Amino acid sequence: MKTISWVGILLIALGGLALAYQGFDYTRQEKVLDVGPIHATAEEQKHVAIPPVLGGLVLVGGIVLVIVGARKKS
Repeated sequence: MKTISWVGILLIALGGLALAYQGFDYTRQEKVLDVGPIHATAEEQKHVAIPPVLGGLVLVGGIVLVIVGARKKS
């Protein structure tokens, strides 16, 4: 299988995941107080949204790359 086909398969998987999950969450720890032996931290949760249009474009781009890779093979 050619490299272009593998890239296309990877893009199809990433586009499908982007459409299914619509983003991801992560937690960040931030120092609030650091005085001598006293340490205080705060956890802050963030959400990164991935627009469905972007996921759809990545999915379509992956399909196009797989098709182009299959046509170049023959």
